Amino acid sequence: MKIQGKVCVVTGGASGLGAATAQYLVEQGANVILVDMNQELGTQMAQQLGEKAQFKALDVTDEAAVEQFFAEIEQHYGQLNGLVNCAGIAPSAKVLGKEGLHSLSMFQKVLDINVSGSFNMIRFAAQLMAKYQLQAGEEERGVIVNTASVAAYEGQIGQAAYSASKGAIVAMTLPLARELARESIRVMTIAPGIMETPMLKAFPQHVQDALGQMVPYPPRLAKPHEFAQLVGQIFENGYLNGEVIRLDGAIRMQPK
Repeated sequence: MKIQGKVCVVTGGASGLGAATAQYLVEQGANVILVDMNQELGTQMAQQLGEKAQFKALDVTDEAAVEQFFAEIEQHYGQLNGLVNCAGIAPSAKVLGKEGLHSLSMFQKVLDINVSGSFNMIRFAAQLMAKYQLQAGEEERGVIVNTASVAAYEGQIGQAAYSASKGAIVAMTLPLARELARESIRVMTIAPGIMETPMLKAFPQHVQDALGQMVPYPPRLAKPHEFAQLVGQIFENGYLNGEVIRLDGAIRMQPK
């Protein structure tokens, strides 16, 4: 799918991987709607990206709000061609921790945002994508890219909830791709390794360096723009479908 002129939604677009992806898509000529809960950062990012970017404060788990959001996109743009789900949380807690049992409410919250929130966006996005009228030379109506994590495969101690949520993202990639194929919509997932996100950049430099040295090659943290580039490559390579791509420098996470 050619990115130029297409309409795309990026969740978690106010910072980190989502912001980098939104910037990349705008630079490639797409109209991008950034979604995030952080009103201030999201508004600033959209203003920074210029007239091809808009921001919408949205809770991705709110069914009615998400339905209304996509209705507004249809009314304003008349189409949707891309969805990149980057919104998510990653709290850490042991099942048997020093402060007691792992909170069930925390476990449920992680699954709600990371899994249910992504699925909520996917279903309404797919509904709108399916309405797109293919133009001459086009063979797909839309592309959906979800964000998992290497924790889906090598979750560390304290990541039970996060790993479970990212494992679910991995697991639903193929059935979604199989179903939405009839609508000419592709579905892919990226599983990042250790990324240079705002959270990690807040760590002392020696901690960042130590984390980077864990990566076989290149021995550094992955850059958000590298994630964004992969999203772009997935959009443009029409034969990528139903698969999970690890973006991790060949790292395999240890227990802790």
